[in-house]
Amino acid sequence: MVGPRIDGPGARPSAYRYREIARVFARHGLGFLTSALGVERYIPFHRRLFGTRSAAELYSRPERVRLALEELGPAFIKLGQILSTRVDLLPPEYIGELSRLQDSASPLPAAVVRQAVEADLGRPVDQVFASFQDEALAAASIGQVHAAVLDGAEVAVKVRRPGVVERIQEDLEILRTLASTAARRSRLLADYDIVSLVEEFAQTLRAETDYLREASSAERFRQAALGRPFVHVPRVFWQTTTARILTLERIHGVKIDDVEALDRLGIDRHLVAERDADTVLTMIFDDGFFHADPHPGNFFVGQDASIGIVDFGMVGHLDPGLQDRLAWALLAFSSSDLERQVDVLFELGIARRRVDREALRRDLQQLRARYYGRALGEIPVRQAVFDGLAIVRRHRLQLPPNVALLAKTLVMHETLVRRLDPSFDATAMISRYGRRMIVRQLSPGVLGRLMSQGAADWAQLWVDGPKQLRRVLGMLERGDLEVGMRPAGLEAAVAHLERITNRLIAGILVAAMLVAAAIVFAAIAHR
Repeated sequence: MVGPRIDGPGARPSAYRYREIARVFARHGLGFLTSALGVERYIPFHRRLFGTRSAAELYSRPERVRLALEELGPAFIKLGQILSTRVDLLPPEYIGELSRLQDSASPLPAAVVRQAVEADLGRPVDQVFASFQDEALAAASIGQVHAAVLDGAEVAVKVRRPGVVERIQEDLEILRTLASTAARRSRLLADYDIVSLVEEFAQTLRAETDYLREASSAERFRQAALGRPFVHVPRVFWQTTTARILTLERIHGVKIDDVEALDRLGIDRHLVAERDADTVLTMIFDDGFFHADPHPGNFFVGQDASIGIVDFGMVGHLDPGLQDRLAWALLAFSSSDLERQVDVLFELGIARRRVDREALRRDLQQLRARYYGRALGEIPVRQAVFDGLAIVRRHRLQLPPNVALLAKTLVMHETLVRRLDPSFDATAMISRYGRRMIVRQLSPGVLGRLMSQGAADWAQLWVDGPKQLRRVLGMLERGDLEVGMRPAGLEAAVAHLERITNRLIAGILVAAMLVAAAIVFAAIAHR
């Protein structure tokens, strides 16, 4: 259910929508949310006193959260789907339930769809396409898909629902207000910087409503997959693609988790599992650009066991700097150096409060003891990831969004390949790709780049250091230091010095790694 439309993007959210949100939460027995979000004043007094018991009796709390989000419409459904990727923030029972969120809606009338297509493309539908099916192949809250034929090719045309962006904008403004209120009322939510999380969500949702961005992502995946004959990424038909209309080559096949259909067609499920794992690991470790919504409805299997991929609205990025940190993390966790492993968690995560380093070290030691010495095939990726993320949540470390997406993607694909082939050793395959990334990061070219950067930072520190130090000492003599020993007015200068120092230390460590690289290469070669 979606509240009344607003007059324009600058209009203020209506009180009616706030009341609707409060009542939906109350009806599903989520009084703790209405209190945390500050919307309890919109609930009738008698309901605040007695509540709604039926929902709490019939469903678990994670189920009630999912049902409430589904009822509240597109923005809240997408919020739940994105939260289901934040395996560093929510426990597994919530992740599992939010992953079940169904983004479905009643199809728009054919006349409305045709009018939207014609408005964007400037010509009647029948003049653009050789044929266009009025019955939708799929209908979701943001858009729906129709089969068509264009220039002799079968295509899938995704059409954005008229007015949906304005409705989403209203809910995003409400979510920003609710997040600010929740951060003031809850220390835990403030520690997780819920306001920034909502801003990240808003950016992701805006990207999903812009079909030109999705088309660009599809094109990037297609270019990366050109050398992989068993991966099929649809071609983009740019002449009939706009911000509201997306035209892609139509992908045919069996849903990848439909094992009965695969067996009926005689398709080798072990081969499909191997190809799916190879596809996602290549995206992550080689391309640094991966499909971040890997539910089975987005992956299809052809008669030749090829993998067809659709829906590129949610993607993950691993920039070279993050890939560097992940490589060093793999090195650290393959060693017995617990101190270095603690350092890696601090480097990958964002501490929203003071962290007990010794407690974190003990947790990592217990985690290592749980899996140390076991054969790769005996280590369940899903459980190992969730165990590690439980430590992240316990110490309130928040991973960068793309690292959280990466963890979620690995877990979902590991579950999928085990359904296809219970004997498939996903852990060994992940380990093989991880070692390959380590080798690449320890190559002379990468090490040389890091050393050059370290040398440049050393030179910059040599030149700028005395000047910055004199400024700090001058502030100290004049008594202009704030409590905490941070000079007032010099935050930017101090941050600059910290950045230079961190890079300098990295450069020195890389020099030491040149000696260790030969040992690492030898160890990898003999495994």
